[in-house]
Amino acid sequence: MFKVRVPATTANMGPGFDTLGMALSLYNEWKVEKNENGLKIVDCDLPLEENLVYQSMKKVLDEHETKIDGIKITPNIKIPMSRGLGSSATAIVGGIMIANTILGNVLTKDDMIHIGTNMEGHPDNIVPAVLGGMYASIYENDKVVYSKVNVPKNLRFAAMSPDFFVSTHEARKVIANAYSKEDCIFNLSRVAMLICAMNNGEIDKLRISMEDRIHQPYRFPLIKDIEKIFDHAKSLGSKAEVISGSGSTLLAVIEENNTQFEENMNKYLESLENHWEFKILKADEMGVKIG
Repeated sequence: MFKVRVPATTANMGPGFDTLGMALSLYNEWKVEKNENGLKIVDCDLPLEENLVYQSMKKVLDEHETKIDGIKITPNIKIPMSRGLGSSATAIVGGIMIANTILGNVLTKDDMIHIGTNMEGHPDNIVPAVLGGMYASIYENDKVVYSKVNVPKNLRFAAMSPDFFVSTHEARKVIANAYSKEDCIFNLSRVAMLICAMNNGEIDKLRISMEDRIHQPYRFPLIKDIEKIFDHAKSLGSKAEVISGSGSTLLAVIEENNTQFEENMNKYLESLENHWEFKILKADEMGVKIG
């Protein structure tokens, strides 16, 4: 019948806690075919009711009084789960798009964003997963407001995912309940500068622009060797280093012409106790796609 492809996403990007998100060139895909009867999701270890693809698909189809029947879904999962690369948002958006395709494309992109954000609870991963690119987004009064940020074409994002995960619940639990005025101003200035620097291609301003005092300092203890990895990435010419989402994936921002970064960073990661999976990614500008 058809395939649905959804990009990974990285949220926060340093100072933009629950506000900034960007799609990356790493994808989960679901092949949808006819089945004799009922619904079958291949290689699904969870009860069907706990599967996010099923939940979001059912939500859309139920609202349009359409029964899920005669469908076989085969996943091709490339995005590591619980690593801060938007795997849950990917599943939600994937299910919405499957349902929308079955219904004959009755939903707009804004409809998809609204449904997905209601399920996820915040829009920073959902918006770029649907639209592609980098976005600032606000969720208030059951409405999502978003605006695109232009990512320089020569930027690459080195994603380093370890063999351990950080639960979103744990990562949120360690964050402070209150902040000083100084820390709030610090982050506000960085978010404003980051958006301007991206839009204007001012890559040398990214390091100071991606600093953060709201969530990353509290999450550092949850990710082993993070300070050493960040320091080494900087020594190899990285323009900035951040935790992707709530972790445990780390991102280093590099320029396209930094061709030695991958080999040298990989060698360093191999010297550490944990296994780290390394990928050089670009900003995905397509978002969710039917193939």
